[in-house]
Amino acid sequence: IVSQKVNESLTERASQFGLILDDISITHLQVAQQEAEKARFLVEKAEQQKKAAVIAAEGDAQAAVLLAKSFGSAGEGLVELRRIEAAEDIAYQLAKSRNVTYLPPGQNVLLNLPT
Repeated sequence: IVSQKVNESLTERASQFGLILDDISITHLQVAQQEAEKARFLVEKAEQQKKAAVIAAEGDAQAAVLLAKSFGSAGEGLVELRRIEAAEDIAYQLAKSRNVTYLPPGQNVLLNLPT
């Protein structure tokens, strides 16, 4: 329908200048449609990323509220638990390091020689 109307319009306009058009075709219609599809896809992707960020922020907010409540009811216990977890992590990192050596207290470093 569109192609036929364009064909008629161009044929009439060209005949005013003494030109005869044999065939007319629209070639960039598909490119424009593909660009519109790509733009729509990018918009949908951005909206999904926005939703994901909102959901993650809501989850973080809920976690913060629960953490604040737990401080109120069992504050010392939770602080002690976090301290133990941090100490475990530090011990694990030190155990993996090749540059750390454990020296027990009260012993001489030089082949157990008396001091």
